[in-house]
Amino acid sequence: MIKVGVIGFGSSAQTFHLPLLQASSEFEVVAVCTSKPEVVTGKYPSIQPYPTTQELLASEHVDLMIITAPNALHFSLAKLCLDNNRHVVLEKPMATNSGEAQELVDLAKSKSLLLSVFQNRRWDGDFLSLKKIIEQKQLGSIRYFESHFDRFRPLVQKRWKEEPGPGSGIWFDLGSHLLDQAVCLFGEPLSLTAKCLALRESAKTTDYFHVQLHYENLEVVLHSSCYSASPNMRFKLEGTQGSYVKYGLDPQENQLKAGMSPKDINFGKENIKEFGTLYRRESSSETIETEAGAYRDYYQGIANALLRGAEPPVDCEGVVKIIKLLELAEKSSEEGKTLDLVTP
Repeated sequence: MIKVGVIGFGSSAQTFHLPLLQASSEFEVVAVCTSKPEVVTGKYPSIQPYPTTQELLASEHVDLMIITAPNALHFSLAKLCLDNNRHVVLEKPMATNSGEAQELVDLAKSKSLLLSVFQNRRWDGDFLSLKKIIEQKQLGSIRYFESHFDRFRPLVQKRWKEEPGPGSGIWFDLGSHLLDQAVCLFGEPLSLTAKCLALRESAKTTDYFHVQLHYENLEVVLHSSCYSASPNMRFKLEGTQGSYVKYGLDPQENQLKAGMSPKDINFGKENIKEFGTLYRRESSSETIETEAGAYRDYYQGIANALLRGAEPPVDCEGVVKIIKLLELAEKSSEEGKTLDLVTP
């Protein structure tokens, strides 16, 4: 049994991490660091709340610390936990700059500790379907890929993600997912061209991005708008033998918010109306059943790594490269030009 402490008790912890952990017989959440202890004890009487991470580390025997605090705190909290010889899972983004991300990777390696990032959208059902289509070469050679995460949020909200500072704004938030998925599919690009903007009135952080990743014989577009009130396209994949279009978002987040257990037989399954369409030529189309989403597989991978010596489900050396791409896109947007990827 892996004993777990959770730092932070906001939306991420309550929506994703705690339900997924409690659905597994290989984890026991014993402590939470929070400023609202009464909420923790009310919802989870068996979990001990602590006001600070230092007190949690000193008072509880925990094997694994899960950090869901605001992005700007990821580095300092992860370093503290690693220095205290605890394994660490970080919410994305791993850190607010690539230098700090690499420092965490090096520290974890030096202590032979697990360090992983919750890039949960690698286990979205629509992404799993996309991977299968590519791996089976159903569209031939891929020449164009478009990935959207659009929403209708025209008003600025009072929350830390919309306050200025390192790691704030939707490029580091949603862009972390879209970049990670693109690199999982196609590897690192040769160069990129980015627009990361604040379009809403009174916006203090990036709330729109349009980022082009340039490969040899392939173009990738990553896009997010806060003004999209229409049905939203999620993926468009085009190849030499056809194309695939997918609308709507993976259902797991909404299922978790609605209280569905990850152990439910219908968890992760998408409504047939949301299935994507594969087009082999203009007059021929085929509905593609969406693979079941599998967020539980992330924590099963963590359990396998800690208990059975398997590789972690998300390699942090690769995540450092994602942080570098996030930084390069911001620089491209600021300078208004295409920038080549610099590799060592």
